[in-house]
Amino acid sequence: MEKLIIIAGPCVIESRESIFKVAEGLRKLSQDERVDFYFKASYDKANRTSIDSFRGPGLEEGIKILSEVKKEFGYRIVTDVHESYQVEPVAKVADVVQIPAFLCRQTDLLVAAGKTNAKVNIKKGQFLAAASMKHPVAKVLQTRGEKTVSYENSKKNGVWLCERGNTFGYGALVVDMKNLIAMREYAPVLFDATHSAQVPSTGETTGGNSALVPALARAAAAVGVDGFFFETHFDPSCALSDGPNMLTIEDLYKTIEQIFAIKTALNI
Repeated sequence: MEKLIIIAGPCVIESRESIFKVAEGLRKLSQDERVDFYFKASYDKANRTSIDSFRGPGLEEGIKILSEVKKEFGYRIVTDVHESYQVEPVAKVADVVQIPAFLCRQTDLLVAAGKTNAKVNIKKGQFLAAASMKHPVAKVLQTRGEKTVSYENSKKNGVWLCERGNTFGYGALVVDMKNLIAMREYAPVLFDATHSAQVPSTGETTGGNSALVPALARAAAAVGVDGFFFETHFDPSCALSDGPNMLTIEDLYKTIEQIFAIKTALNI
């Protein structure tokens, strides 16, 4: 059975102390022989609802902290980029450059990511159909000299797609599990179980319901995906970003075991 990609970590770098605490809590997961593990945290949450919301330490300090995590724990790193100029310095530390959902159509950002040696994880926009994600994949693949969009070519060139739900009305997301099947025509697909449980903000912050995360993850595991994305925190109630939809580290481990139980039962 091929290893399951797992991206896990806190939404944002709150401090060096907090990031190391989460990283330590994920050490056992990183050593799981069933898992292809990547540690995720954002140095800047550039799309927060309110201008007063906590964004993170910024590019320079954030990359420094992620580099320290990489050195201390040996983790491969995933972090977001929001503007083209950020890609080159990020890719010197990050093993995976992540394109945020709201920016998945930004050609210059995708091309800049494609010019690096890092893998590229493209999150599907909440406003897009699965079939539309062929085009962001093509932008990265063509930058890397590959003209044909296919699962095999994307896997070879380190391009992933990530499902995180679609906008449903003004205050909810809905996950269409058919997307997980459709997008695998273009690239390996990860399921973002925690952002899929968000409640898009109608006030100054984004809400969520982390109780839904295990069920959504189990459903995606039954459909069949290449990996999962989870945001996790030692105390989501105190998290400075996305706390309502994040899992505790303990609940993350329970959910991972449920995923593997389903994969074993279905032999997928």
